[in-house]
Amino acid sequence: MKILTLNPESKKNLLTSLLKRGIGQYPEQEKTVAAIIEDVKNEGDAALFRYTQLFDNCRLNAMSIRVTKAEMATAYEGVEPELIAVLKRAAANIAAFHEKQLKNSWFDIKADGSILGQRISPLDICGVYVPGGKAAYPASALMNIIPAKVAGVGRIVMVTPPDGAGHIPDATLVAADIAGVDEIYKLGGAQAIAAMAFGSESVPKVDKITGPGNIYVTLAKKACFGHVGIDSLAGPSEILILADEGASPAHVAADLLSQAEHDELASAILVTTSRRLAEQVLAQIDKYLETLSRAGIIRASLENYGFILLAGDMEEAIALCNDIAAEHVEIMTAAPFELMPKIRHAGSIFLGAYSPEPLGDYFAGPNHILPTNGTARFSSPLSVDDFTKKTGIIAYTAAALSRDGGDIVRFAENEGLTAHANTVKVRERCIT
Repeated sequence: MKILTLNPESKKNLLTSLLKRGIGQYPEQEKTVAAIIEDVKNEGDAALFRYTQLFDNCRLNAMSIRVTKAEMATAYEGVEPELIAVLKRAAANIAAFHEKQLKNSWFDIKADGSILGQRISPLDICGVYVPGGKAAYPASALMNIIPAKVAGVGRIVMVTPPDGAGHIPDATLVAADIAGVDEIYKLGGAQAIAAMAFGSESVPKVDKITGPGNIYVTLAKKACFGHVGIDSLAGPSEILILADEGASPAHVAADLLSQAEHDELASAILVTTSRRLAEQVLAQIDKYLETLSRAGIIRASLENYGFILLAGDMEEAIALCNDIAAEHVEIMTAAPFELMPKIRHAGSIFLGAYSPEPLGDYFAGPNHILPTNGTARFSSPLSVDDFTKKTGIIAYTAAALSRDGGDIVRFAENEGLTAHANTVKVRERCIT
C-alpha cells in the first residue's frame, strides 16, 4: 500500500486497476459456468450431486440435500446462547429498518369515475444465496431473508455450500431460522444458482435470486438473468475512507483492514488531505498485521487494490469519491454531516469516528448487500423493493374513454397499428 498524490494520471490508474475486478474480466470462468448451468438444466439433481462432490468434496443425495428439522435443532445446540441473543437483536434491527421501506398500493378515483392505480405485491417464491467457503456468513442470511420476509414473499428458499461432511455452519442455520427461512439446501457455486433458476427434482424454481457470492456465483446469476430475476452482480468488497487531519490513524487503519480481510480482490482506499495522517495510517496498518488472523489475505488485498491518495483539498477528494462510487464510504472528518450530501454515489455511508463499517455488516439495520465496482452510480442496496413488484391498474368509464378516445386513435394510427385504434372505435360506436 503506497501513498500517491492525486492527479489525473494517478486517478486514471486507480480507476483502471479497480475495473480489473469487474464482471467482464473472466472469460474462462464464464465458459465453466455456462457448462455447469447447461448440465443442471438437462440433468437436474444428478448434476447437482456431481458438482457438489467435485467442488465441495461432499456426497449428497435426494434425502440429504435439504436441511432437516433435526439438523436445525442440532445447530441451535452448537451455538452459544449469547450469540443466539446477538443474532436475534441484529434481526430485530434489520427488520425494523426494512419495515420502513414498505410501500402501499394506491388508487386514484377521478371525477368521471375512472380509476388509475398501482398495486404493490410480494413475489411468490425467492431464492437467497448465502456464501460459505473461507468463512461463515450468518449475517448474510439475515440480510437476505429478512427483507424478503418483511415484503411478504410466500416462500423463501436458501442455498449455501456445505463442507465435506455435508455440514453447514451452525450460526448460519440459526440465523436463517431466526430470519424466517422456509427451506435450506446444501448447495453452493454456479450449480446452486442454476438449480434455483431452472429447478430440479429436489430444488424448486424461484422467481428471483438475491445474495452475493464468488465469481462463479456472480457469473451464474448473470447467465440466468431473464429466466429468473436477480438483485445485482456483486463484486469483491470495497471500502473508501474520506478523512481529514483530525481523523484517528488507529480508526482509519482498522477500518481499511476490515474490508481487506474479505479476500485478495477486496479494495481498501483512503482519500485524505493530510500527508501526516496518511503516514500514520501506514504505520498503524503494519502494527495491526502483526496480530490479525487473516494477515496473508489482507497483505495480498492491500498490495493489489489498496491505495492512499493525497488530495489537494476536500473538494478534489469528494470528486474522487463520486468517481469511484464505492460499496462502503466512511466520512471521518470534522463535520461529516456537512460533507455527506456531496457524496452522491455510494452503497452505504458511515458518518463520524464511531460508525465503523462492521456496524452495517452485522447489526445496525441497513442492508449489507450493496452495489460494488462503481455500480452505486445507478443501483441501490438490497431492500424490500427487491422482493415486490408493481402492477398498473386502469379502469375507465364510458365517459372517460369518450373523452380520450380520439387521442388514443391518433396515437395508434400514427404508429400504423390500426387494430389498436379499432379497439377504441368499436367502443365509441357503442357509447354514442
